[in-house]
Amino acid sequence: MSYVNFTIATDADGIALVTWDMPGKSMNVFTEEVMNELEKIVDQVASDDAIKGAVITSGKESFSGGADLTMLQRMLKLFKDEKAKDADAAIRMLFDGAGRMSWLFRKLETSGKPWVSAINGTCMGGAFELSLACHARVAADSDKVKMGLPEVKVGLFPGAGGTQRVPRLTDGQSALQMLTSGQSLSPKKAKQMGLITEIAAPEALVETAKGLIKDGLKAVAPWDVKGFKLPGGPVYSAAGANLWPPAIAILRRETYGNYPAASAILKCVYEGLLVPFDTAIRIEQRYFTEIMQTTEAAMMIRSLFISLQELNKGARRPVGVKETKFKKIGVLGAGFMGAGIAYVTAKAGIPVVLLDRDMPSAEKGKAHSESLVDAAMKKGRSTAEEKEKLLSLITPTVDYSDLDGCDLVIEAVFEDSEVKKGATEQTEAVIAKDAIFASNTSTIPITGLAKNSKRPKNFIGIHFFSPVDRMMLVEIILGKKTGDEALAVAIDYVRAIKKTPIVVNDTRGFYVNRCVLRYMAEAFQMLIEGVPPAMIENTAKMAGMPVGPLALTDETAIDLAQKIMKQTIRDLGEKAVDAEQFKLINTMVDTHGRHGRKNGKGFYDYPAKPAKKHLWPELKDLYPQQDPDRIDVEELKQRFLVTIALEAARVMEEGIVTDPREADVGSILAFGFAPYTGGALSYIEGMGVKEFVALAKKLQKKYGAQYKAPKLLVEMAEKGQTFYGRFDPYKDQKKAA
Repeated sequence: MSYVNFTIATDADGIALVTWDMPGKSMNVFTEEVMNELEKIVDQVASDDAIKGAVITSGKESFSGGADLTMLQRMLKLFKDEKAKDADAAIRMLFDGAGRMSWLFRKLETSGKPWVSAINGTCMGGAFELSLACHARVAADSDKVKMGLPEVKVGLFPGAGGTQRVPRLTDGQSALQMLTSGQSLSPKKAKQMGLITEIAAPEALVETAKGLIKDGLKAVAPWDVKGFKLPGGPVYSAAGANLWPPAIAILRRETYGNYPAASAILKCVYEGLLVPFDTAIRIEQRYFTEIMQTTEAAMMIRSLFISLQELNKGARRPVGVKETKFKKIGVLGAGFMGAGIAYVTAKAGIPVVLLDRDMPSAEKGKAHSESLVDAAMKKGRSTAEEKEKLLSLITPTVDYSDLDGCDLVIEAVFEDSEVKKGATEQTEAVIAKDAIFASNTSTIPITGLAKNSKRPKNFIGIHFFSPVDRMMLVEIILGKKTGDEALAVAIDYVRAIKKTPIVVNDTRGFYVNRCVLRYMAEAFQMLIEGVPPAMIENTAKMAGMPVGPLALTDETAIDLAQKIMKQTIRDLGEKAVDAEQFKLINTMVDTHGRHGRKNGKGFYDYPAKPAKKHLWPELKDLYPQQDPDRIDVEELKQRFLVTIALEAARVMEEGIVTDPREADVGSILAFGFAPYTGGALSYIEGMGVKEFVALAKKLQKKYGAQYKAPKLLVEMAEKGQTFYGRFDPYKDQKKAA
């Protein structure tokens, strides 16, 4: 029997090697066709007396990324359509669909023939659940091998037996930590946890897997053997009493109840461990069906899986422009940002020239890369050979002529128009006419800077976030005269350094900073109102933000906030900045000398380690304090999310961002906008545009004009529109089809 996605070869010992190798795809994923073929293979192996057992492996570099989540999206669309006709039938259809993979894996597990998974590379999600259903698992001893169940990161949970097999193979605490965090495991860690059976040299992977079958591997899972005992002990035991109450409390502390899938994992594991395995699988199926219907799952799947993948693949790249293979890149300015840019460029294997005004400064910039690699080596994430290779790619210099031959030059000099003008002119004097020049400015409009260039069509903004090595988003800013060639090169570069590009039209603050400044401004307003500082920080985190707005202001520097306010007043007039907020910032900087983390004094105090930072005690004395018991916590949470979402909507209305995918993904990756919402625009859509506008009007009446909904939102509410409908990112594809 032949298959599209698999091949089967049975050796002289009667062991079938099942190789998963989907045609035309760089990675294997579960689709309806794959599951149908796998079921036929399980039947074939089980019914053929000549086959003693089977090894399943991949014909690609990776094993599999798991389920194709677009398949789940289609299932949810069918559910929505069916629900409009017959709600009960729709639920049954969704329940059956949710269990398709679970029962297929259970069929393999109880087929009567031993199965071994030979994991040769990345093995995530449903693929790892398939491996857990096999009677043994062998992983290649390689840094390329990562295993895990990351579904919680996109609003789901391991719904194909993962919540039941993991806690039956390892202790409860390790199981819950792995499942609720979505962490990936190395072969060594997975072996320590008891999730895999053996680690083998890559070249001996399949033979090692076959050897387990030859040595008499039993075709029965441990939990199907009479007398099976849980590795961590029963739920109702002293061990269980020490595990479950703290686990529930820790999850609440970490998620504030914002992630239904994480809560469902705890319920699945707890209830599942009290019953026989088949009943446990059905419990998991029931919870998975519920989670698939949540707004959080729909929005997170769309933004953090589908949209993120599309943007990473260059969804906004101009069609018809040849892809750039970078031979050499220049970085102007070896300060913290420039040094970070040089590091990520060299890490991608691209030679980089790092230029500064003097050699000690340029050398110091290169030393930043050395310190980052040294830190990675201490954690076992890099080697001496990799360090030597990376550093050899960075050439510090003071000579602009060394930029000759660069495909792209990124300017990251001091944030001053005149300094940038000089850097642009000196660079253009030596680089090729078709080379691209990019500015990493975060405050100065690109169109204005491009006036310093003799070739503005080759001038573009590439705005990194700090620290460059850790932040995954890059804003690409188009000036009025920026051409398609420059845009294509910028996107190619961002993809080459394995970051996510979003394309933004030119404006003050671009997209991300406009939203971040709104977040901070709302905190300043709350301080002025007398909301206790600790309450401000805690409610922001309760709303889903990773860092409180006062802590974030300290990180970016309070005196920088002051400079931005002063510049805004110079450019746009005094009414462009809230007078009371400006007074607060001036008091912090000028009266109290509190500039933020950089001078150890901001909204927080930063004592010497090991003491932890804490809110400045005198902060509460700046304004009369409200009684915290009289403050509506839910309203505070809404204020933070709504003010950011409104700014994102204004940016769409102004045409600064034109693709809702970029607004959503950008808001999450750049400053951590409550990921469970799917992003700033998805937060509006998840609530419903009409409901959101009503909430904004309520907040506007109570707190001021910053909550006034833009005309775009009011119009969308009246017409029943959504952002992904009105600004359909797939409209060109639909026309072509």
